[in-house]
Amino acid sequence: MRLNCDLGESFGPWKMGLDEAVMPLIDMANIACGFHASDPLTMQRTLSMAAEHGVEIGAHPAYPDLVGFGRRSMQCTKEELQSMIWYQAGALDGIARTVGLQVSYIKPHGALNNDMMRSEEQLRTVMEAVAAYGDDVRLMVPVSRQWETHQAMAREIGIELILEAFADRAYDDEGLLVARSIAGSVHHDEATIVQQARSFAERAGLTSVSGQWLDLPAQSLCVHGDNPESVQAVQAIRNALDAGR
Repeated sequence: MRLNCDLGESFGPWKMGLDEAVMPLIDMANIACGFHASDPLTMQRTLSMAAEHGVEIGAHPAYPDLVGFGRRSMQCTKEELQSMIWYQAGALDGIARTVGLQVSYIKPHGALNNDMMRSEEQLRTVMEAVAAYGDDVRLMVPVSRQWETHQAMAREIGIELILEAFADRAYDDEGLLVARSIAGSVHHDEATIVQQARSFAERAGLTSVSGQWLDLPAQSLCVHGDNPESVQAVQAIRNALDAGR
């Protein structure tokens, strides 16, 4: 089980997250590309840290929504959506080459990620954009009970998926994240977070909020480095997964 984290989300003099603390603990860095957060210098610094720690890098494209941090849906044509994915991935890829790295996967951010998982047409559009980008770039998507359908679509289009899960979020009976507006949707207790991470790693699934077992064969766990407590939780997950190998 590989750990991934959304990083490089600072902007100019405004700093977000504890990237320096979390980077040594993860395997994959999802780096913002300028549309919801980040700027060229932040991208370069984040990529340099990834190169220093041997962390795989992925582009984290979003709708062009700096004010809303990419969390607001936008109506886009197929051509607009694909172009903005190529634009952002290409920008990150260009800077990455200066530190000896290359974008190996794409993980859509925020509302873009949510929208594509609710719309088969939009998910296909994103998959086709990744296929056209080339270089064997993969697409990271949230794992759900529809994961086999998503895998079949990806094979048809000719790309590989990375199925992602969350150690700190509650899941409903469909294998979808419980909305943040609902009490208990986000786990804050470190022991609960570690237990859920181990469940994904060792049992390829977890128990939903109603007590139903869900087979969710995730390949990567998303973790967070927003504050000292979250970094501490990442360290605990890292220790637990390493001890279980």
